[in-house]
Amino acid sequence: MQLIDYAKSTTWNSVIVVGVIAVMVLGAIYLRKHKIFRKSMLPTAVLGGFLMLAVKLIGVQAGIFNPDGAPYLRFNEVLQILTYHGIAVGFIAMSLRTPAESVKKSGRMVGLKSGAIIVSSYMIQGVIGLVISLGLAYTVMPNLYKASGILLPMGYGQGPGQANNFGSTFERNGFAGGHSFGLAIAAAGYISACVVGVIYMNYLVRKGRLRRKDYEPVAGSVTVDDPNKIEETASESLDRLSLQLAIVFGIYLLTYIITRGLITGIGAISTGAKDAVGSLLWGFNFMLGSALAIAARSIFRKRLKKLPKAERAQDNYLLSRISGLAFDAMIVAGIGSIEPEQLSGLWLPFALMAVAGAAVTLIHLKFVCKRVYGDYYYEGLLSMYGMMTGTISSGVLLLREIDPKLETPAANNLIIGSSYAILLGAVLMVFVGMASRSDLMTWITFGLILIYYIALMLFICAGKGRKEKPEAEAAEAE
Repeated sequence: MQLIDYAKSTTWNSVIVVGVIAVMVLGAIYLRKHKIFRKSMLPTAVLGGFLMLAVKLIGVQAGIFNPDGAPYLRFNEVLQILTYHGIAVGFIAMSLRTPAESVKKSGRMVGLKSGAIIVSSYMIQGVIGLVISLGLAYTVMPNLYKASGILLPMGYGQGPGQANNFGSTFERNGFAGGHSFGLAIAAAGYISACVVGVIYMNYLVRKGRLRRKDYEPVAGSVTVDDPNKIEETASESLDRLSLQLAIVFGIYLLTYIITRGLITGIGAISTGAKDAVGSLLWGFNFMLGSALAIAARSIFRKRLKKLPKAERAQDNYLLSRISGLAFDAMIVAGIGSIEPEQLSGLWLPFALMAVAGAAVTLIHLKFVCKRVYGDYYYEGLLSMYGMMTGTISSGVLLLREIDPKLETPAANNLIIGSSYAILLGAVLMVFVGMASRSDLMTWITFGLILIYYIALMLFICAGKGRKEKPEAEAAEAE
């Protein structure tokens, strides 16, 4: 039996990376105490990611990880691993949550249309991104990877996790710098959520269309969960958090086993199909994990329906904390793993996509939110804009400026809409996988995304929206 040498540097790789992430988050918390950072509304995890990036740029990475020049796991590789797994763990924990009564009462059709709004935002971001990348590739930048524009919805709409996954896939398929390009787009999305969102909100305040309300930030203020509602779970001898983690990672292990089995089975039939489908299945692992979590939630509900509430398996509050931790780690690691030197020659498409993505997303959401969230239009608009350029936390941060007590259904619509968006948006993952196959497939993907966008818009605009407040309708008559 070979004993582990705990003195070796390789033993400490992951621990050191997690420790550095923790220090960056603590540094970000300290910076947010200062007025300039607090007013920017930049989420703590995003600020921590930029601190991580700064630490890398000044060379601390080399001093920590290569003190003797040993060829062990690179700093960026660990960050990419954390980013990859963070999105899956976060989605599994979110999918295990039992929908609250307030969410159920918000209406299935509004929830479905919220999901359609989210997915239509992905589609219009994809259309704009491909217009830019294809336009540049056929004019001033003939060497530009034509499918690169599809990374805009991955970074803006889906965040660092998917930007990391598909950016890396595109890089393996020939897009030099694709990984860093996707993550840079995601970082720009967070800036858009905070800067553009705050500027537009201040514009509305100056025009008298809405009023900002003061509130005292509290722990967990970027969620809609009540920390006082921690529930007793089935095992008295096991810590509640331990049980939630056991369920989450048990489902994630099952996700791995099923994915591995599917790829092995496909490989037995065709090696070519295995190569084509394998990377997509690993990239979509969070979707399979979410589906398994929803199935597990249904099983728990049926088996424990007649038991006291205290013996339920899931604890919504703790599951939200697990997903929050996973997403925060993913954000810090994702932004921190950007390698600016790989963006050499890509600054023009990056700048165009960052600016166009922010503008088009806002214009699109102004149109669709008015038709779905009539009497809480501005709350729905700002929360959706924050989420569609950042994460749900960014959306809730903006929402709390005008709805500090979350009295409107806007926050719940983010949650229930995200659930529907997983189903409605599954086709986007297929489109993204297709786009990188060839130039022809990029054009076909562009056409399919445009068609799906039109179909979603017809669905969103069908029927009558919620009754609007007269003042909101008058204010929007521009």
